[in-house]
Amino acid sequence: FSKSPAKRYGATDKPVTFADVAGLEQVKADLQEIVEFLKDPQKFQRLGGRVPKGVLLMGPPGTGKTLLARAVAGEAGVPFFSISGSEFIQMFVGVGASRVRDMFKTAKDASPAILFVDEIDAVGRVRGAGLGGGHDEREQTLNQILSEMDGFSPSESVIVLAGTNRPDVLDPALLRPGRFDRHVTVDRPNQKARLALFKVHTRNVPLAPDVDLDRFASATVGLTGADIRNLVNEAALWATRHDKNAVDSSDFDYARDKVLMGPKREEVLTGREKKMTAYHEAGHALGAWLLPDVDKLHKVTIIPRGRALGVTQLVPEEDRMNIGESALMNRLVLGLAGRAAEKIVFGEYTAGAENDLQNATRIARKMVATWGMSERVGPVACSTSNEHPFLGRDVYEHREFSERTAQIIDEEVTRILNEAAERAVKLLSENRDKLDRLAGALETREMLDDTEVAEIIGPATPRRAGESMPGSDPAPVQAARDSNPA
Repeated sequence: FSKSPAKRYGATDKPVTFADVAGLEQVKADLQEIVEFLKDPQKFQRLGGRVPKGVLLMGPPGTGKTLLARAVAGEAGVPFFSISGSEFIQMFVGVGASRVRDMFKTAKDASPAILFVDEIDAVGRVRGAGLGGGHDEREQTLNQILSEMDGFSPSESVIVLAGTNRPDVLDPALLRPGRFDRHVTVDRPNQKARLALFKVHTRNVPLAPDVDLDRFASATVGLTGADIRNLVNEAALWATRHDKNAVDSSDFDYARDKVLMGPKREEVLTGREKKMTAYHEAGHALGAWLLPDVDKLHKVTIIPRGRALGVTQLVPEEDRMNIGESALMNRLVLGLAGRAAEKIVFGEYTAGAENDLQNATRIARKMVATWGMSERVGPVACSTSNEHPFLGRDVYEHREFSERTAQIIDEEVTRILNEAAERAVKLLSENRDKLDRLAGALETREMLDDTEVAEIIGPATPRRAGESMPGSDPAPVQAARDSNPA
């Protein structure tokens, strides 16, 4: 039990280098200093410099944190030890701390070496946040990690790398200078990095002449490296099922739709359900077509996919790093346009707009409580905290504002959503002929791309470039989908 389960990758294994990591050029440049230290420690020690003992790789799942850690070891030509944070936690008290001691001893014996702890938030959370009180097994394990990192001598060239997608829950003692004092953000790839990822993952895939990787890189905003690898694999599998000699553009289109919208379902909608779904999705599509400052319409379908009866798929024309208040309001109008179409045509709402309402409410609440876009609330960030020393994140919520402020926030969220809903009804009512034509075509063809939509209702509204308001979440790859009511 006390022996560390860390996996070792030595010189006999096929080394992973920075050449195998597509994109992430700035991240690789930040980590190059670690590589040079492992190759020549005296170069840094000559002038009294000390390389960080620990480097924390932060970013969403699938962005390549583990691959980067292995690439650092491969570039430096040193042994690489990998372990998951959850492997320290066992049923017997003291096993986790013992495994930590054994893991660090093994890495020191193989010095210079890289020690990588994946998902360190499993063991490195803020202490005192568990139901077991202040002395549970996880806390003892964390204390041992801190002690071991403090115990490195200057002659021991062991660099500890750790990966997490939850840096907000880590214990501050882990992040102080002398431990994980170098923080590197591994974010979702931009268009240039996505193109590089497509090229890397299609190296061993025979491509047909009609495949334009630039187009697919532009049409996959928000996807991670793991998502793109999965997309390429799905395209290759689909082409294989159809006995093709090469993967063509239609295979990539199929794979992209499957990854972004979910697999097709075999359910057949009844006549009324099909018509209602067609109008709902036509409302979303028409909103995307006519509203400025929203993402570009790529495809709209009423074929059931995943948990959705229909999907309107949007593609940002560029990697958006910021968004303004007017663009957020237009996004709310777009999200509620499907529901508005139901009310205009059928005189009632359906249960299919559940996901639309959830997304719209989330955006409106952030506008009011986080981004200061309400005159009544003012330029205040009314945050909530669900951390409690003993109850943890899921049992307790603490508000740093009064009940009166909470009531005003709720009123402002409702006001913004009602305003967006009224704008959606007005927009679709003024363009009822286009809504009817679009819904009719959807009923007949079941799927329309942007070219077909342009043939049916004319050109789209030009989009304004440039935003200048407080930061927001990255633009989603697709619009709100309609959940299939149980």
